[in-house]
Amino acid sequence: MIKEAMLYNKLDDAKVQCNICSRSCIILSGKKGFCRVRENRDGTLYTLIYGTVSSEAVDPIEKKPLFHFYPGSISYSLGTIGCNFRCRHCQNWTISQVGLDQAHSVEIMPDEAVARALKSGSKSIAWTYNEPTIWYEYTYDCAKLAKEAGLATVYVTNGYITPEALRKISPYLDAFRVDIKAFTEEFYKDVCSAKLAPVLESAVLAKELGMHVEVINLVIPTLNDSADEIQQLCKWVHDNLGASTPIHFTRFHPHYKMQDLPATPVKTLEMAHDIAKDVGLQYVYVGNVFGHKYESTFCHACGNLLIKRGLFNVEEYNITQDKMCQDCGEVIPIVGKYMDVFD
Repeated sequence: MIKEAMLYNKLDDAKVQCNICSRSCIILSGKKGFCRVRENRDGTLYTLIYGTVSSEAVDPIEKKPLFHFYPGSISYSLGTIGCNFRCRHCQNWTISQVGLDQAHSVEIMPDEAVARALKSGSKSIAWTYNEPTIWYEYTYDCAKLAKEAGLATVYVTNGYITPEALRKISPYLDAFRVDIKAFTEEFYKDVCSAKLAPVLESAVLAKELGMHVEVINLVIPTLNDSADEIQQLCKWVHDNLGASTPIHFTRFHPHYKMQDLPATPVKTLEMAHDIAKDVGLQYVYVGNVFGHKYESTFCHACGNLLIKRGLFNVEEYNITQDKMCQDCGEVIPIVGKYMDVFD
């Protein structure tokens, strides 16, 4: 469905400037933005994907991954088509890096999406699989309805949203699961065709606006896996987002245009974990290594096992209803109570 876009400026000569993502594309009449799903038609900017759904699933919230946000719950998850990045290792490239005529899709309007989320028994609705920012009008309308229906809301994002757009949706957005793909501008330019600085800015702003923030760093051999770079990233998260911010170091597997590199050694992820803990981050995880000890949550104060995880499921939960460690009484930063899922 085609709908007039939000947050854009009309310029001279029927040009427009999109203010949804940090590219701030200036688009000539008859042309599309970098994301390929926002088009200028005679001086009016339109989204071409309102209601266009390429992917629909009911996922464990841990699959996002979000480990401190309604643990053990399920999340009604939607994706569309297109992206404002060009990541050479994208695992969802068949929906993010194709045109509207190249991917199968169905139409699900916001009211229907919320109804399906409620019917599924989900605690939240998540916009994921590709970049939700380029789906802004749809996610904004969905989020408003979701909040009215008592659902939590989640962006699984590359963080390239503008401050203006993030502020506008913030009353209706609860969780901001953000990829910080590397900690160098060189990586962002060469691998993603983007910039690092706007991602950091949006993560800080999301935190300031009261959203729950968790950080993902996909560790890719030879490109962003040096101890020095990981330490700089961890220090930035500690100083700007807070010591209790969950950070996930996840394992890269060869994919898309980056099949010449090996999978990330587990010992590299364990090194990243240890660096993060040394910097002072309290909740550090290893991802894409099923069964690894560091998929579980431990009390940063006493080391007690708080949440044991396996295959995206909560197998053991040792946090009180008052969100405290059962052993030492330390307050644990968890959004929502585990038993809420079953109430």
